[in-house]
Amino acid sequence: MPELERVAVFCGSSDSVDSAYLQLANDVGQALATAGIGVVYGGGATGLMGAAAAGATAAGGNVTGVIPAGLFSNGIDHGDITVLEEVADMHERKARMYDLADGFIGLPGGMGTFEEVFEAATWTQLGLHGGRAKPVTLLDRGDYWRPVGELLDRAFADGFMAADTRAIVDLTSTVDDAISSLRARS
Repeated sequence: MPELERVAVFCGSSDSVDSAYLQLANDVGQALATAGIGVVYGGGATGLMGAAAAGATAAGGNVTGVIPAGLFSNGIDHGDITVLEEVADMHERKARMYDLADGFIGLPGGMGTFEEVFEAATWTQLGLHGGRAKPVTLLDRGDYWRPVGELLDRAFADGFMAADTRAIVDLTSTVDDAISSLRARS
């Protein structure tokens, strides 16, 4: 079984959220770094993105940001992250993040986060991650992801996805459980 060396963290970039979400992202970054797991993220310096990167760098972790040209790069301080890669567009950004990561953690976020989580899971389903299974864990603090879990369960129950496809995405309630789940399934 391949080792879990890097995890991509998908999350929101807005600062206009409850501080508990920002703390969760910071905790995820710290926990990954402490576990010796590198963080791959969308390169933004704000919101949960910035908090995850800050948590990881504060704990001495390896952090790779991947940003589309012009989206987050103009005049924004990205802190002390290890590597900041600039790519042409959002499609290239996602493909690069998927390539760099061994698994994925979804934190609260909006449309972009939802899209990244589902596309990463779909790529695993279709074998597009170089034939390697790359699991997705949704960190379900405060029942944020509960409706998504229910939707996936419904799709499975109604025959729209097989059991092995449903197993690609799980929900956990603690940071430690999220890391353990990814390790067990990667």
